[in-house]
Amino acid sequence: MSPLIKGIILGFSIAAPVGPIGVLCIRKTLNQGSFFGFISGIGAATADAIYGSVAALGITIVSQFLLSQSTWINLFGAVFLLFLAYRTFKAPVRNNIEMANERMNYLRTFTTTFFLTLTNPLTIVSFIGIFAGMEIGPVSKSSVNIVLGVFLGSALWWLLLSTIVGLFRQMISNRTMKLINMISSLILLGFGVYSVYKAYTGLF
Repeated sequence: MSPLIKGIILGFSIAAPVGPIGVLCIRKTLNQGSFFGFISGIGAATADAIYGSVAALGITIVSQFLLSQSTWINLFGAVFLLFLAYRTFKAPVRNNIEMANERMNYLRTFTTTFFLTLTNPLTIVSFIGIFAGMEIGPVSKSSVNIVLGVFLGSALWWLLLSTIVGLFRQMISNRTMKLINMISSLILLGFGVYSVYKAYTGLF
């Protein structure tokens, strides 16, 4: 199996478990359309590719710094999650005209999941373990292909998820969408509180 195919499988597997990014992607798709959901996922895929590159290129200084500051970075991510939970709870259900006016706001959608994924620096540990297990040295063609594959595999998952969820979007009423917003906010709140707890135990 080629390194690129291995990377695609790894990227798909890393992205597939439902977490806060998945919740945001689903909500974005239902509220603003499949392309918004896909862009949301691409933000996470890009962050994964960056962390994979740090591990693949053997940038020890960067990885050691991120790991040494992982508690504070995770705490920042937890606060960001709590903020997103609040924003989701307060978000109004938009009509088609309002959603059309927001079509160009892709950058904010991308950066939200990008920075949220970056606040989990322990992802580097996973990539270091993956490269060690595959016996792939840093700065090799194989490592570059795996990183590219991770991005493509992750992007494939978000494309699949946003497309499937988007098929049900027209069947959801405003009342149901409001309920989905409330449920999403509670899930994000749960992830945020758990992240605060992990950061607290890491500090003390």
